[in-house]
Amino acid sequence: MQVLQVQLEVGPDPEEVGRARRWARSRLAGSGIAADEPLAETLILLISELVTNAVVHTGCPAVLRMLLPGVPASEPGTVRVEVTDRSARPPRPRHAEGDETNGRGLELVDGLADRWGWQPEGGGKRIWCEVDRCDAAAASASRGLAYGEVALGVR
Repeated sequence: MQVLQVQLEVGPDPEEVGRARRWARSRLAGSGIAADEPLAETLILLISELVTNAVVHTGCPAVLRMLLPGVPASEPGTVRVEVTDRSARPPRPRHAEGDETNGRGLELVDGLADRWGWQPEGGGKRIWCEVDRCDAAAASASRGLAYGEVALGVR
């Protein structure tokens, strides 16, 4: 199976997160993943969290990379999202309490992605996550429950 790799350089400005989301939506659509599919919505949320963490918590530019399985989109495969930045500081999962608006990013990534992790890269790091494209309905239902639990602080 062919894999399409696309990447976007992101500046160290929180407004860049919206640009990254728009860019990712267009690349997903170009690979056959429609914007209204649960898979696309999950990926956009993951991208938003990882890019936000990179630009807000490090103050450094970042690179967003997506590895997309080849067309047709109906076939199983794995979508991988990677964000690299120049900060060597490891990601630190936090737990938000009650109505706190910060501290849920990596909890969301953990709840929505099938796998995620990070690794040192040069003088910085790469944070990655993967979402399997298999039984979309079952995966969507499972991820929706996980997202609801994480967002509400149930986990």
